[in-house]
Amino acid sequence: MPLRPRLPWCRATSVHSLSLPLPPWRAKVGMGGRRAGQETRHSLWRVCACVCAALLALDIADAGESWRYSVAERRSGYTYLSEENQRLQDDDFANPGLLWVERGHELWQHIDGTAGTSCAGCHGDATTSMRGVRPRYPHFDPQSSKLINLEQQINRCRAERMHASSYPYESDDLLALTTFVAFQSRGLPIDVRIDGPAQPFFAAGQALYEQRRGQLDLACTHCHERYAGQRLRGDVISQGQINGFPIYRHTWQTLGSTHRMFAWCNTSVRSEPYPLGSDEYVNLELFVAWRGRGLPVETPAVRR
Repeated sequence: MPLRPRLPWCRATSVHSLSLPLPPWRAKVGMGGRRAGQETRHSLWRVCACVCAALLALDIADAGESWRYSVAERRSGYTYLSEENQRLQDDDFANPGLLWVERGHELWQHIDGTAGTSCAGCHGDATTSMRGVRPRYPHFDPQSSKLINLEQQINRCRAERMHASSYPYESDDLLALTTFVAFQSRGLPIDVRIDGPAQPFFAAGQALYEQRRGQLDLACTHCHERYAGQRLRGDVISQGQINGFPIYRHTWQTLGSTHRMFAWCNTSVRSEPYPLGSDEYVNLELFVAWRGRGLPVETPAVRR
């Protein structure tokens, strides 16, 4: 249960042991001091109002500050969580995703590959060099003439700068390093570009989002736009925002990427998923990131 401040008048003190002086207005009313007594009462009412406002502010803070995770009509999955899971995400000592952040910090400094360098060797202190990186991905990559997401950018750096082998998609090492980099932008708003050369890939992602799929003949938009906030098999359907990825999901009992979530949704509607890291999923990732524009990075988020 959230802690509450113990106020002086809430102490378990015996009433019979108290010896209180008369309030000022009681002492003055009988001696021509009625106006002074009224002013004193008004002052006390103002003090009480301030105390009540302070307590209300504490209650709002204890509620998980869900207001911080909504922008216009866009709501993070955080706002659909129980208070218990909100507290779990907010507590950096309890959030299980922080284990991957710690591992990512080790990998950031680890020298690997034939170039004899590390991520830190090129980028230095991640708290400054990686601040603001996560909100911009996926983005258009002139070198490959298509979109690239954060996981793919990490593997490119390993191949081209460190002369090291790429991490397999969804491997613990890639998840850890991706989470560590994204963690540096926690609190910053998602801000992807969908114009210019990124526009056709954005359109392809939107088309996939709206395409009916699988034996259930459902599209992403059916669940996450038409029925967001309603219940499905005892669970609440969210808007499907991805500002918290990689996430620790209770269903998986581990950390997972955005593409793992896409594949899980495809399987749920009895549809064959695309390979993790495929162009189709990167295009979809851009569209879904744009849907959550302005929402803060929560990495590593906790979800059901």
